[in-house]
Order: sequence, then C-alpha cells, then structure tokens
Amino acid sequence: MLTKGSQDALAEAHAAYNARNSSSLQAYLSSCKFLPGGNTRTVLHALPFPLTFASGSGCTLTSIDGDTYIDFLGEYTAGIYGHNNPTIRAAINEALDKGWSFGGNNMYEKELARLVCERFRPAIELVRFTNSGTEANMMAVAAALAWTGRKKILVFDKGYHGATLSFRSTPSGHVEETKKDVNLPHEWVMGTYNDVEKTEEVLSTTPPESLAAILVEPMLGSGGAIAGSLPFLRFLRSYASSHGALLIFDEVMTSRLSHRGLGYKIGIHPDMMTLGKWVGGGMSFGAFGGRRDIMGMFDPRNGSLAHAGTFNNNVVSMAAGCAGCKILDEETTDRLNDLGERMKQMVQDVIDKHVDSEVPRTNGHDSTHLSNGEEITTQPQHSDTVPKMWISGIGSILAIHFASSSMQPTLQSLYYHHMLTEGIYLAERGFMALNIETNLEHVQAFVAATGQFVEKYRDLIHGA
Repeated sequence: MLTKGSQDALAEAHAAYNARNSSSLQAYLSSCKFLPGGNTRTVLHALPFPLTFASGSGCTLTSIDGDTYIDFLGEYTAGIYGHNNPTIRAAINEALDKGWSFGGNNMYEKELARLVCERFRPAIELVRFTNSGTEANMMAVAAALAWTGRKKILVFDKGYHGATLSFRSTPSGHVEETKKDVNLPHEWVMGTYNDVEKTEEVLSTTPPESLAAILVEPMLGSGGAIAGSLPFLRFLRSYASSHGALLIFDEVMTSRLSHRGLGYKIGIHPDMMTLGKWVGGGMSFGAFGGRRDIMGMFDPRNGSLAHAGTFNNNVVSMAAGCAGCKILDEETTDRLNDLGERMKQMVQDVIDKHVDSEVPRTNGHDSTHLSNGEEITTQPQHSDTVPKMWISGIGSILAIHFASSSMQPTLQSLYYHHMLTEGIYLAERGFMALNIETNLEHVQAFVAATGQFVEKYRDLIHGA
C-alpha cells in the first residue's frame, strides 16, 4: 500500500520535473495532437511526460529545456558508440556521397558479413541482415520451423525478443510492461527463466517431436538484466540437442558483453544467433545467422526459403556497421565491460552501506562475472533474502531493482527522477547500458547520485 509519505515524495518529484522541463511538456502536448499519447515507441514514455532531446555528443544528451545529462541508457544497448561518433559519421557520409538506394548489392554488405561471421563463429557460419532485432528473431524462428518441420517454440517468462515476440508475464508497473503485447500467432510454450525444474515440467507435457526451437536470451534484457544461470542454459543446450530442436540465442543485446558474444564467453554454442543495432553502427539493423546447413535454406540458388526486405542491405547501416565493428574491437569491448563490472560493485557497495547491509549478498546481488566466465548467482531466490534494493546485470548492461511490492513502481520512479535532477539519464525502469564514451568520472557521478538517493529515501526503501 502506498503511504502518504511516498505519495507526497512522488508528487514533489513530479512538480519539480514539470517546473524544470516546460519546453519538453509543450513538445509532448503538441505531439499528442498527431501521435497517440504523443508516442510512437512505448518504452520512451515516462510519467508525468517524457523529456525531448535536442542533441547528443559523446556521453551526453541535451534536452530542449537546455539541460545536459550523462547518458547511462545508451539507447537500450544500441548506442554503444556514444553520440555522434566521428568515425561512424564519416563512414555514413562517405557512403551517402555515392548514393543510398541501389536496388542491388553493394560492397559494404559483403564486408560487414565477413566481419560478423569472423567475430561470432562458431555460432554464426553464415548470416543474413534485417532492419531490426525483431525481424532477426522472427526470421530465426521461421528458419527453425522450416528446418524441423515442427510448430512449437519454447520461450520464457519476462523474455523479450522484439515488438511481436514479447513474453513479459509479470508486469512490474512500468508503462511498457503493463500493456498487452501483440505477438505473432505461433505455438508458444512458456518456460520459467532460470528454473530447470519448472521448465522440465512444461516440456514433459510437450511432445518432443513437436518442438522446433528454444528461443532464449543468455541474459534477460528488457526483463531486468538478469543473467541466465549456467546450469539452466546448459540444460537448454542439452535438451535441444537430444530432441532435434534448434537452440536460438537472442544476443541482440548480450552480444556486446564479450567480443564474440555472451554465449561464446560462457562456452555454450547455439544453433542460431541473432544480433541487433549496435552491430549496424547503431543504425536500423538486425541480423540472424547460424550453422551453414540451416542458413543454406536461404540460398536463392537452391534454398527453400525466401527472405525479403528493401533495406536489409541499405548502405547507411552497412557502412556504419563496418566502421562500428572495427571500433568495438576486443580491447575496447573488454574495457567497457570491465568498467561496468566496477560500476556494479561500487553501486552495490553504496546500497549495502545504506540499505541492505544485513542481507546476505549471495542471493540477489551478483550475476555472471565476465572476468572469469563463471557463474556466481543471478537473482533473489528466497523471500527471506530478497534485498530492498539491488543492482543486476553483466558488464556494461545493468539494472537497478527494488523489492517487489506495491511500493516498487513508486520507488523506481523516485529513483528515475532523482537521477535526472543529478544530471543522469537512464530508463524509468532502472535499465542502463554504458557506451564507449563512458569513463570512471561518469561512473563516480552515478554512484554519488545513487548514494544521495538511498540516504534521502532510506525510510521509504525499508518500508517497501
């Protein structure tokens, strides 16, 4: 139950936000005349209204109200290069100088395909490009259905694979998570993420010869940056192999957590793998690939499957991708993810000091650590050890959580608004994705702001 104190705190935060962002408010009200709710991308809505940005540079964003923020959202992982990266910008300009819509092949797509296959082998031996991660996952599922001749797809609660492949079964109160998903009408089978026993129960009622594929994120992205446990992911690999189903790793987000993808880092190799916009230089992009024999179905010379898309090989995304994949080399990838791990530790230390010093850290705070690829733990497992506030994630993809209760949405919103007042931008739901322009000074500012928050709202957090 919301207390008067929590209601007053949120009302005060909204009032201060309204006063600071009058230009964004007017832009929002104006856009409502032409866009439903002033919105064309649900996740960007925030209460009482979203900020409108005028520009971005490096690791910062500037709103039309004139305020500059350190960007810890990173376009939900797609913006890994920061804003207005000069190398990517130059690559796009060079490509555009030669024209941008040929209705034919171009040299950029061949180079990007080589870079992707060399980077993500053995998971990707052949690759095809799409315009988004949603399309990539749709096509991977279509390939699995065609390859196996079966109909059912095993997915997991809180999994998100795109606008038409969303399985957020436990709404947390955030706007985009309380809306009804519009999914493709496949024969979905719902498992429980990170729970082998419950997933086995579901599979026991599913005829093995009917299962075409298992579609899973090695770490939940939209579902809260919750790492998949090694026993769970190994079970899925074993089950798929022994029952003739394909294991599809959705690495639209997680492929940036190690130079060759998270699956490679933890030593679990899928039959197919999907990629997202960061591989396309942050432009409109997606990709799906996998074993040579499976992907051979799309060979127009003798394959059985068609895959259309006017902009699958558009020169902007192809050129940006070629530049981006070279920027994000192994050293840069490791540096970014090491910084994320350091940030996670620093934030957790602040939380432990002010909020949950009495709660054991072995249940609820740690997740797979990239420094050694070994599983520590993933998320709160028992109600008696669930912390009031914690940080989850791997490397450069993180999320702030509050204990599940009627107070959770309020605390999440208070945290979001507090961080904005401190010049830090992240998702309202607490999701973060660092970019290569993020440095230790930015991280220290984030940690200091979080410390101020837990001191200011400690009583509300403990009362949740």
